[in-house]
Amino acid sequence: MLLAYKSCFLHFLFVMFGYLHHITGGSPDRESVGSGTKRSSVSSGSRPRNRKEFLRKFVNSEILTAKLEDWFEEILEKSASKKHAFDVPFELIELQKFDYALEGVSFQQLIRMPNAVYASTSDAVEATAYLAIEDFLHAGVKGLWEEFWSQGDPMPFSVACLHGASLKFYPAEKAIASGKLGSLCATAIMLKNTRHPHGKWDHILELALLRPDIGSTAMESNGQPSLSVLGEALFFAMRILLSRSLGRSNVLQSSNCVFVLLVDSQYGGVVKVEGDVNKLEFDVNNVYECAAEWIRKHTRISLSPIDRIWNKLGNANWGDIGALQVLLATFHCIVQFAGMPKQSVEDLSAAHGSRLQTRRTERQLRDTRVNGNGVFWFQQRSVSPEIVEVQDESIRVESEELMKLEAGSILWIEDSNWQKGFQINELLNNGELPFYIASSVEEPGKALFLYVGSHPSQLEPAWEDMNLWYQVQRQTKILTVMKQRGLSSKYMPQLIASGRIIHPGQCRRPSSGGNCDHPWCGTPILVTSPVGESVADMVRDRRFGLDDALKCCHDCLSVLSTAASVGIRHGDIRPENVICVSSGVRHPYYVLIGWGHAILEERDRPAMNLHFSSTHALQEGKLCSASDAESLVYLLYFSSGGISPDLDSVEGALQWREASWSRRLIQQKLGDISAVLKAFADYVDSLCGTPYPMDYEVWLRRFRRNIHEEDHGKEIGTSG
Repeated sequence: MLLAYKSCFLHFLFVMFGYLHHITGGSPDRESVGSGTKRSSVSSGSRPRNRKEFLRKFVNSEILTAKLEDWFEEILEKSASKKHAFDVPFELIELQKFDYALEGVSFQQLIRMPNAVYASTSDAVEATAYLAIEDFLHAGVKGLWEEFWSQGDPMPFSVACLHGASLKFYPAEKAIASGKLGSLCATAIMLKNTRHPHGKWDHILELALLRPDIGSTAMESNGQPSLSVLGEALFFAMRILLSRSLGRSNVLQSSNCVFVLLVDSQYGGVVKVEGDVNKLEFDVNNVYECAAEWIRKHTRISLSPIDRIWNKLGNANWGDIGALQVLLATFHCIVQFAGMPKQSVEDLSAAHGSRLQTRRTERQLRDTRVNGNGVFWFQQRSVSPEIVEVQDESIRVESEELMKLEAGSILWIEDSNWQKGFQINELLNNGELPFYIASSVEEPGKALFLYVGSHPSQLEPAWEDMNLWYQVQRQTKILTVMKQRGLSSKYMPQLIASGRIIHPGQCRRPSSGGNCDHPWCGTPILVTSPVGESVADMVRDRRFGLDDALKCCHDCLSVLSTAASVGIRHGDIRPENVICVSSGVRHPYYVLIGWGHAILEERDRPAMNLHFSSTHALQEGKLCSASDAESLVYLLYFSSGGISPDLDSVEGALQWREASWSRRLIQQKLGDISAVLKAFADYVDSLCGTPYPMDYEVWLRRFRRNIHEEDHGKEIGTSG
């Protein structure tokens, strides 16, 4: 009886099972049952719990990269005949349209600019780069949001750095201040979320990986980044896509596409990864093999050419292709969140021609034909002009009236209520700015250096006039301060006269101060002594010998010691700023000139020179105790035949310094001249970047013992 009941019950279940599969389109055959068993791991993996466990275990980019090595090599082999191994995310025509659409968009000037990454042992270099990338991303997303989407609404995005160990996000300044610099691995644009101050991965719009030598590596491999960098980008892209699939908010309209930026302190590119993570096999016991398989079979990867996004001064070239690629990627990321803007890129770029015509009309460019001077005529009316090169007749006449000094010209200056006259004897140039050899009208036989500054009204428009300001006005201030503090040395320039020029004709200067309308009125003049030939000229003519190197080092150290005694540092030591005085003296000696960039107080900043500035000056923008001595070592090294590298960036300059000091190239070169010079270079190397003071006296004594001058004969004692 019991067996009969069991048989009826089983028959009932079989009938019901067949009925259910019939109405759902299935069939209870063996194949379906078997396939269901095979797919159990996949179907169970689609559950959120398995996805979370998969994501929790997916934490090592190096393992994923190793799994992708064969795939990457296969792609490179297949693309050997092509220019690029991967498709590009943006065609050139897209970037051009986007460039036209961005006309008039104001991207803020970056305050914090990038420096060399990992080019030095100083953490400050790497920290500067993280701050600069954060500023760059913030400026880009802010400019795009306000131009295309914002209707007075606040920007809904923030920028923060990713801490590699905790996978949390922190503002760069906060992370660096709390000692987390070494663990930072990326910078992200993400949605603001007050409930999650450390950021949510499914709220990431775009991620930037700051890695050293992105540009140089790409140049060596036909524009492609290395597998290690690309593998890391794919790792982070996959984490973002997985997080989006688990997120509950669904803030992004398209969650199957992510952009990852590859940047260093000069170059940048874009990696675009598209793929449906629902096609991923979520085997929590084999996460990296599953991830690599998904990348190989179910993703589309696009990679832009690596191009420069920073200029040589470290600021963003917003209109260059490299920056445009990054901006267009950011634009698409905002579209994923906010949808298409009210004005499309196509519509704005189509209006490019009409905007040009409108600008031409507004600026009153009355003729597009070339005039006799080879430039366009320009007529300014009620609107401020475009930045165009013009050569109007009125401007040319005025320029002829400006300072034009020739041999024989006499200048009169007003110096402390006295009038002094100086005759121009020779025009010189230090490679940047003109200056003169002159003589006083009262003492015609004594040669002097005479510097003419720029007219006060001309100080703003040109960078050259700013250099003139340092050469004349600020150097006048420094030499005056030295004189007031009682500094005296034959190795430093002496202030002879300074004041304003007295121009021909009647001066109609207002009684309240200021200048009259004469183009010479108010122009500052500085006169110094002695006069000599620059080391740069001596090196060019191959007249800077071994004894000159020793004497030059001694004399410059002497004046640096004198200035340092009252807290003044030179800050601009280079061959053009050291002169050899030989006329009218028995033994030639060297004078350190060019004190316009001298450091008087903490806020002062030295001049930047890629070949001669100290390492600390390039990294931190200020001097340490040994900075001037380090610059002096570079001067002696290059002036004595050291190989001069082609330097076009701060990063390159720092790399050259680190390599040269570590390989002892500088010490070896100076050792060919003198053992004391080699020892001095070693001493300076040990002090670079430290707070320890220079011991000038011990080195001055050593150099005096090694300087070969004529025998002065027996000294006659004056004591009785």
